[in-house]
Amino acid sequence: MPLTEPFDDHLPQEDPVALDGAVGNPDDNVVTEPSGAPGSTTDDGPAAEPEPTLPEPVRQRIVTLTAAVLPTLPADEVPVPLRRVAKFAPNRRARLGAPVIAAQLTADPLFRQRVTARVLADAGDLGAAVVEGTAPAAADPVEVAALAYLARPRGWRELIDASGAAVRAEADSAVVAELVREAEQRATRAEHDRAVARVEADKLRDELARVREELGQLREESRQLARTLRETQARERKATEMLATERGRAARASADVDAELRRARARLAEAEAAAGVARASAKEARSVDDARLWLLLETIGQAAVGLRRELALDPVDKLPADFVADAFAEQPGSASAGPATRARDTDDPARLDQLLALPRAHLVVDGYNVTKRGFGEMSLEQQRKRLITGLGGIAAQTGDEVTVVFDGAERMHGLPPAPRGVRVLFSRKGETADELIRRLVRAEPAGRPVVVVSSDREVADGVRRHGAYPLGADSLLRRLARS
Repeated sequence: MPLTEPFDDHLPQEDPVALDGAVGNPDDNVVTEPSGAPGSTTDDGPAAEPEPTLPEPVRQRIVTLTAAVLPTLPADEVPVPLRRVAKFAPNRRARLGAPVIAAQLTADPLFRQRVTARVLADAGDLGAAVVEGTAPAAADPVEVAALAYLARPRGWRELIDASGAAVRAEADSAVVAELVREAEQRATRAEHDRAVARVEADKLRDELARVREELGQLREESRQLARTLRETQARERKATEMLATERGRAARASADVDAELRRARARLAEAEAAAGVARASAKEARSVDDARLWLLLETIGQAAVGLRRELALDPVDKLPADFVADAFAEQPGSASAGPATRARDTDDPARLDQLLALPRAHLVVDGYNVTKRGFGEMSLEQQRKRLITGLGGIAAQTGDEVTVVFDGAERMHGLPPAPRGVRVLFSRKGETADELIRRLVRAEPAGRPVVVVSSDREVADGVRRHGAYPLGADSLLRRLARS
């Protein structure tokens, strides 16, 4: 293939020198047409012949060839608008820079010649054939048209037109082939639909035969059901006659029962009269027992007074719980009362009144456990105030010792004064109210009734082991509501 650059009918002429009947440039060996050739630039101005309309595959191939040789051009030979495109990755260069590349190829003939020289060098024999104005019959028409557009030899427009015709012919052939393929597919689908229709018709015939058979069976079943209905109606008439007979018997039995009921009521009246006599006798006997019990209690009281006088016991101003409150930081003692000497666990609300009626009873309340269960919607300050006020009423009514314990690292400030008979304690830092309650129970002497109100299962189990009476928070809440 000659190493000369191809002819370009858009380059300006520079002092042409005749070489074998052609005009050449001695500096770059670019072969050009004589000044009178079609498409050349003359003194009268450039030819007005427009650029040909390229088929889309040809245009894409021209852009792809130009994008491939852009990085091989020296930087000063690359137009300014394409210098940024030349730095793109190969797969992005032709896709993103296509408009700019096409514009430069049309507007800059010198740039197109430089690109053409490298494209023809890569094209080999096909490029040489295109430069000579011929195209091999077996060559790709798109490739031939792209090389002809870049090289622009004599008759290059005819090559592009021939390529466009070939491309259109291929497109038409593809369309025809697609139409043939679609027609074949439709024929295949139609044949398939006919086969499916035949199968469906066979199924429908089989279904019709089955339905007819089932209809015959239903008719036979209907005749059997009619016979069964007649037999059932006959049995119903017999059952109606038997029901009338049994109703007569039931009426006679009801009369007998009414007579027996009257006799039973007479015997009940006699028994109630006997019970009245027995109650009167029991009341008289209970009066005797009460007199004996009073006499026994009076004797025990006088004996206790004599024993107190004999032992010379001075009156005390402190109770066991006061010692627990004073020795707040001390460890709980190891001595514990035997569980057999205290009460048993019960959740009966009436049991609280019975336990508070015992002599010298001590009521210990798990404060927040009761308040959060009864009136948890209030603030903590309102909860404490309401519980302490209610416990003051119980202490005033029963005269018992009452202690309420709250969780807290230190004593709360701003508390109202506790009512008479009510002791308010707060657990210290590092100690819970449950532990303080167990210390209070262990401090009490054996035999004294201690009632602990808490719904906490661990608290109830702990105080029960030391002989106290554990009760649920609901029993105290109901007692407070009643007050």
